[in-house]
Amino acid sequence: MFDLDRWREIFQTLSKNKLRTILSGFTIAFAILLFTLLFGIGNGLKHSFEREFAGDAQNSVYIRSGRTTKPYKGLQSGRKIQFKNDDTYFINKEFEDKIQFFSPNIERRNVQAVYKGEQNRYTVRGVYPDYQPLESAVIQDGRFLSVLDLKKRAKVIAIGRLVEKDLFGELSAMGKNINLDGISYKVIGVFNDPGGDGDERHIYTPFTTAQGMYRNNDEIDRFGLTYNPKLSVDESLAFTNLLTKLLKEKHNIDPRDQSALRVQNYAEGTKQVQAIMMALNVIILFIGIGTLIAGVIGISNIMVYIVKERTKEFGIRKAIGATPKSIIGMIMLESIFVTAIAGYAGLLIGVFILKAIGDSLEKYFIVNPSVETYVVVGATIILIIAGTIAGYIPAKRAARIKPIEALNDE
Repeated sequence: MFDLDRWREIFQTLSKNKLRTILSGFTIAFAILLFTLLFGIGNGLKHSFEREFAGDAQNSVYIRSGRTTKPYKGLQSGRKIQFKNDDTYFINKEFEDKIQFFSPNIERRNVQAVYKGEQNRYTVRGVYPDYQPLESAVIQDGRFLSVLDLKKRAKVIAIGRLVEKDLFGELSAMGKNINLDGISYKVIGVFNDPGGDGDERHIYTPFTTAQGMYRNNDEIDRFGLTYNPKLSVDESLAFTNLLTKLLKEKHNIDPRDQSALRVQNYAEGTKQVQAIMMALNVIILFIGIGTLIAGVIGISNIMVYIVKERTKEFGIRKAIGATPKSIIGMIMLESIFVTAIAGYAGLLIGVFILKAIGDSLEKYFIVNPSVETYVVVGATIILIIAGTIAGYIPAKRAARIKPIEALNDE
């Protein structure tokens, strides 16, 4: 295989038949290019679904209130359902064995944050320490809120990475005081969040502090919790349904009223996403196989034509002493070389195109379109094998022809 004379002969053959070489190379490169683009876009769709659910724990449940749309037990429709502190005790008492993490939530939007000459507006949330795993927030500096902060109603905050960047630039925010709507809070931690930029521009403060500052009573905006991860999807949905039923009974809400109380269980969304991801994988696999089959047919046809065209050449080679084995080996080596080079070129072009258009595809719900190298390399190997087999059969037949018959071939 590493015979210098053999390789020199192969390159001379390829250079003398430029059109044939270009056509065969183009067929292979185009097949791999198309394969790379299709798989890349399919993976981009999968990344979109993964990112949508990256910002929260997969076993999380969020409970929000609204207004009633149906009269019930003598109460008119249009009532605003307001959660209060006793709902916290109620939920924890009823579902103590099923709840893993739990946090009520006070939310205040558009809060003016000022540090020296820098200012911006952010969402401030009053939460329990348990809220950190709900949001999958990762502390990169300092710490998150503690139980002691809750008890003391401390004026401390954990800020998102981008809040620190907005207000402090390259400096650390740790230990500094930020003015939030005229009230000074000390920064005790900085976090990043896989949910993206929006989640990294949030500010968290102890629930008791927020309730005292932003509410005149024991009102709560919403609840967040995670259920026991040992629960199956069906068990978690049953838990959610029972939770909804009991809360509706507590607040005198018609069981059929869908607007007064909204309970979002991420398990249901995860189940749907898993089904969608499976369907996407099947579609991508189907398209990929179809693309490869088209490439295999193309390279096979070209190899049959190449061998047929070179029948006289093989006759001359046999007449001057070439063995059938050497002729077949030369054709196989040419096929493997052209397929490998063209396949690699198609891969590089495909990856370059995906990187070039990647950002512009986000508006079409396609995030970070990319393809694993081993997938495309595997596809290229399949084409190489197909090209080798396609060339071997007619080459073996041609190598058996007697020199005089090959020279007389039309």
